[in-house]
Parts: sequence; structure tokens; C-alpha cells
Amino acid sequence: MRDRIRTREELEALIREVGVVPFFRTRVPGWSVEEHVDRSAWFTDQDGPWEWKGPLAFEKRCVYGKFIRNRTAFVSPEWFPDLANWRREGYAFDARLDEGLVPRRERLLMEYLGMHPCALSSEVRRGCGFSEGFDGALTRLEMQTYVVNADFRYSVDKYGRPYGWGSAVLCTADDWLGGDTLLAPGGRAPGESFERLYEHLRAVMPEADGDLLRRELR
Repeated sequence: MRDRIRTREELEALIREVGVVPFFRTRVPGWSVEEHVDRSAWFTDQDGPWEWKGPLAFEKRCVYGKFIRNRTAFVSPEWFPDLANWRREGYAFDARLDEGLVPRRERLLMEYLGMHPCALSSEVRRGCGFSEGFDGALTRLEMQTYVVNADFRYSVDKYGRPYGWGSAVLCTADDWLGGDTLLAPGGRAPGESFERLYEHLRAVMPEADGDLLRRELR
């Protein structure tokens, strides 16, 4: 793993090297953005990790969403297809829908995003027709890699300066990245994709507990 990170470019390099990097600390020490970004880059007048995540996702330098134990993570473009193959169990969303494997809330949410690609999360919440259970449905779709955060949009003060935490721009992964790239990459079965990703992470983080890393990935 790299030295302390102070710039967006250095964070992008870490994501490409590791493949999957959770934003916050996990049970695997030393894996997260939180642990590797220098303290000087957090909560200052200069841009830091909170501000970097939007451009990295929008420019497709990485894929961002709730991918690790229902919490946010960055995934490199190289490794996202294998993560998707594993998490989707080889199913494109329509195939899962045809077999009756999609709960109603997830179906409504995906239908809305299909008609309104790259919509603000608040718009999706209003437009898909339900509020109760929305966050849980969205998290499940992100964990299955069907939905990603494509950008973040901020409120602007009277001087034109952005402020606040930013609102997520949601898009289906297939629309944003191209569905053909996410289905059985290299002809691999879902389990093969998992092992390939796991072995890569073990190689770049040899100090990590292997059993714990497996559990975090599932």
C-alpha cells in the first residue's frame, strides 16, 4: 500500500493499484481511504476525499457506491466487472426480473432509473413512488452492483461556491458503464470472479487476514 495520500491523483493511483478501496475503515486494517488519506486533506478549505469522489466517479476513473458490507467503496474500472459478476451471481437484471427474483421496491427503483438515467437520489425517491424502504432497496441494488453513484451535485451559495455534502447522482451500472462489460468477464463463472478478485487483494495486501477479507467481500 502507498504512503499518505494528499491529492486526488494519488487516491486514483491507490484505487487502481488495490482494485477495491472502502471509503471508511473496515475490519481489515489499512484497507480504507480513511486510513490512507493524510489528515491535512480532511475538512479543510481545500478539496479532499469528500470532494474528490464526485469527479473520480463522473470521469469514470473509478466506480463508486455501497459495495462493501453496505458501505461506500471505490472500485477500479479493471476490477468492477469481476465484482459485478460475483455479486450478480451471473444474472443481468432483466434475467433476475424474469425469474421473479426482484422485490417490488427494487423493481420500481430500477424502472425509474431506466426511464431517468443519472437522476438525483431525491428525484428517484420521489419518482419511484415509495419512500419507506427506499434506502434499503437502493443499498441492496448497489451491493448487487446494479446501481452506482455517477456524480455528486452541490448546493451553491450567493457567491457561486458549492457547499454541503452533495446529493448523489444515481445511474444503473449498465447504462453508465456498458452492460456488455459486466456480464461474465473473460467467460468466468461468478465464483471464479470472486477468487480472482480475492487473490488480487491478497497479493496487494499480504498483511491482511485472508478469512476476514473473504467475509468483507461477500
